[in-house]
Amino acid sequence: MDRYLYPRVDTPRILSVMLWPVAVMMIFHRSVILAVNGSRTDDFSTVYNAALNFLNRNPVYAENYTTVDPHYLYSPSGTLLMGPIAVLNPDHARWTFIAVSVIALIASAYLLVRLFGYRADSWVFPAVLFFFFLTESVANTLIFTNFNAFVLLGLVGFLVLIRNKKDYWAGACIGLTLAVKPVLAPVLLLPLLQLRWKVFITALGIPVALNLIAWPLIVDARSYLDRTVPYLSETRNYYNSSISGNALYFGVADWLVIVLRIAFVLMAIFSLWFLYRYYAKTDELLWLTTSTGVLLGTLFLFGSLGQGYYSMLLFPLIMTVFLSGSVMRNWPAWLAVYGCLSFDVFASREWEPFGRYLEYNKVPLGWSLLMITVFCVLLFRWLDIRNAEESGEDTSDDAPVTAPSPGAA
Repeated sequence: MDRYLYPRVDTPRILSVMLWPVAVMMIFHRSVILAVNGSRTDDFSTVYNAALNFLNRNPVYAENYTTVDPHYLYSPSGTLLMGPIAVLNPDHARWTFIAVSVIALIASAYLLVRLFGYRADSWVFPAVLFFFFLTESVANTLIFTNFNAFVLLGLVGFLVLIRNKKDYWAGACIGLTLAVKPVLAPVLLLPLLQLRWKVFITALGIPVALNLIAWPLIVDARSYLDRTVPYLSETRNYYNSSISGNALYFGVADWLVIVLRIAFVLMAIFSLWFLYRYYAKTDELLWLTTSTGVLLGTLFLFGSLGQGYYSMLLFPLIMTVFLSGSVMRNWPAWLAVYGCLSFDVFASREWEPFGRYLEYNKVPLGWSLLMITVFCVLLFRWLDIRNAEESGEDTSDDAPVTAPSPGAA
């Protein structure tokens, strides 16, 4: 009788049963309710208007960059790729863009789960989906309706394909994103270190070819170089979580900005060196995903513009928590994840200055703490290895324990 009163269900099955309905409802709420409702910040309208101007042979790069409204900053190749959205009316175009972005996010989650060796029917897939759509980064990507979901898909696709030795296709994933936004450009350091030149044929060839096609089709293409590119190099003091942007808003001294930027670059150089030396040959997955996170996290801090929803590009680094050599298996790393990905708002009526400080700094503090944590974890490992070698201990021990095989869990 007990087998009927207390049917046996294994833990992974219980987790799947718990997580799937919550993940599905989270996706529904973020996309159908919040995203369709929209927000005061509207990244889509500027893209739609630029696409409409492009199709109607009107100037595309004629905006007033002195305002704090979202600006159209895509290159001519990005304008060419975005052009078809203006065939629909604005509402239908926006809803279609949201729907395709959700598909891109789900595909990114699926590929990330498979990359780390888990099946799609495991509890890990709904857990990753739930985590994705729980974050501010994904929520505001859909609410503001911007291109970041496709950048994430390009990044994860690149990691999957380069692991499978499909270099041309891996480069194509990066190239298509570079044609619109150059945010993934630092990731090309990884195939460069491996001397995998085929990646660069498509990674650089696609945006170059698309720009050559788009240039004569845009009536004011020259304005992109004369007006937009100089603006991109400027540091703005609004919606900017980079070191320089945050410092400009709070009036931090220039010398301290320089010191901080140099410090994070030096930490990144050490982290990348250690990862390449000790993991590139023995644990390529851990090397690729952790190095990608270091490159992009440092770019967000060091660059002239770092926006909070870029944090979704750190998902492969966060996913390394499933690997035994991960730098994410400690509480400071997850405090940092909370800072840069939480959807919580810290605006306070009672303690207004303190709440405003937390709200404006949670993302840069999260990025900073994450990069510092990665550096410290790897530094301590290097010191342990050096001490062991100095004491004559054999450090060439067993191969690392990595993710489960694709048939696991």
